[in-house]
Amino acid sequence: MHKVFAVIRREFVERVRTRAFLLTTLLGPLFFGGLIILPALLLSRGNTGVRVAIVDASEGEFGQRVADALGKVTVGRGEKATAKYEVTRIRSGADSKAVLDSLVPLTGLQEADGAPGFDGILVVDEDGIASGRMRYFGENVASQEDMGSLRSTLTPLVVTERLRRAGVDPTVALRATTPLGLETRKITQGKLTEESGGAVFALAYAMGIILYMALLLYGTQVMTSVIEEKSNRIIEVLVSSLTPFQMMLGKVVGVGLVSLTQISIWAGAAYLLSSNRVAIMSALGIPIPATGGLLPTMSADLLVVFLFFFVLGFLLFSSLYAAVGSMCNTIQDTQQAQFPVLMVVMVGFFSTFALLNDPSSSFAQIAGYIPPLAPFVVPVRYSLSPIPVVQLLLYAATTIIGLLAIVWVSSRIYRVGILMYGKRASVKDVARWIAAG
Repeated sequence: MHKVFAVIRREFVERVRTRAFLLTTLLGPLFFGGLIILPALLLSRGNTGVRVAIVDASEGEFGQRVADALGKVTVGRGEKATAKYEVTRIRSGADSKAVLDSLVPLTGLQEADGAPGFDGILVVDEDGIASGRMRYFGENVASQEDMGSLRSTLTPLVVTERLRRAGVDPTVALRATTPLGLETRKITQGKLTEESGGAVFALAYAMGIILYMALLLYGTQVMTSVIEEKSNRIIEVLVSSLTPFQMMLGKVVGVGLVSLTQISIWAGAAYLLSSNRVAIMSALGIPIPATGGLLPTMSADLLVVFLFFFVLGFLLFSSLYAAVGSMCNTIQDTQQAQFPVLMVVMVGFFSTFALLNDPSSSFAQIAGYIPPLAPFVVPVRYSLSPIPVVQLLLYAATTIIGLLAIVWVSSRIYRVGILMYGKRASVKDVARWIAAG
C-alpha cells in the first residue's frame, strides 16, 4: 500500500502547489462573500437623483399626487436615505403631445439651451388612468430596478384614483385587496426549523452544482493526467513498480483529496461568512435588515450524507474518466470519448430538479438505487425531505456495489489501455480489453 500512498501523495502535492489551485481556492471565499455583500449592497443602494418630467394631462390633482409620491421615494435607510427622483411637473392640458415632443430633445442631457435636461418623461393622462398603462420615455427603460420602482409607486395611486372616481372609499378597498404574503418554514422530523423555502431550494441546488463542478474540474484532470503520462512514456516506468490498478487508485484518490481540500476550504469560508454576516454588514455600514442570507445552513447529518455520497460519486466517475484517458492518446481524442461519461453526469445533475416539487416521488425513490444518479439525488432528496435510515443504508449499499462494479470494469480497461498507442480504441477494442483484462 505504500506505493499507492506514494502515487496519492504525488498527485495531491503536484496539484495543490499550482497557481491555478491557489488562485481558485482564494477566489472561492471572495465569491461567497460577494453572495452575502452584493445583494445587500444592491438592496440598500440604487440610482438617485433620477430627473423625471411629468407631463400632466389628467383631471384634478392626480398629477400632483403622482409628483408628490415620486418625490417621497428614497434609496437607502435612516439618515443615509436620499431622494431617488427629482420631479418636474408640467401641466399640458389637452396638448400633451406637443409638450412631450418638446421635452424629448432634452432627455439625457445635463443642460440644453439653458434648460435642465431629464432622465425620463412620464405621461399622466386620462387614458393611462382608465387603462392602467402609463407611458414612460427615457434612457433607463432597460433598468428593471428603476422600472420596478416606478411601477410599484404608480400602481396604488392609479387604483386609488379609480376607486375615488367610482365613489368607493379607497382606504377600505385597498385594505381588502392587500396582496397575500406567504411565509414558508420547513418541518424536519416533526420539528419546526428556521429554514425558509428559498433557503431549502438554494441548499439543494448548491449540493448538486458542487458535485457537478467537481466532476467537470477534477474528473477531467484524472483523464488528462493519464494522457500526459502516456504521451511522455512515464507510464511504462511506473508499470514496472506498480500494478495498473494501484496507479489508477492512487491517481483517483489523490485528485479526489485535492477536490475535497478545496471544497472544505470553500465550505468553511461560506460557514464563517454566513454566521458572521451581521457583523460584516455592520462593519461595512450596510443596513442589517437588507442582508438576505443567501448561504443556507447545513445540518450535521446532512453534511455527513452529502460528503459520503460526494466521495462515492467522485470515485465512480473519476474511475470512468481514468478509463477514458487510457483509451486515448491525445487530449483531442478525449473530447469525443468522454461524451458518454459527461452525459451521465449531466443526467445526474438535471435529475435533481425533478425532486424539488416532489422529493418523495417514485422517480426520487428509484433514482437513489441507480449508482450514477445516487450521488446527485440522495443528498438533494435528504435536504428536502429526510430519508428513512433503512432506505438510506440501501442507497449507500447499492451505490457502493455499483462503484465496485464500475471500478472493476474501468481497471480492466485501464490496465490494457495505458500501454496501447496509435489510434483511439474502438468499442470492440474496449470490450476485448474487459474480457481479457
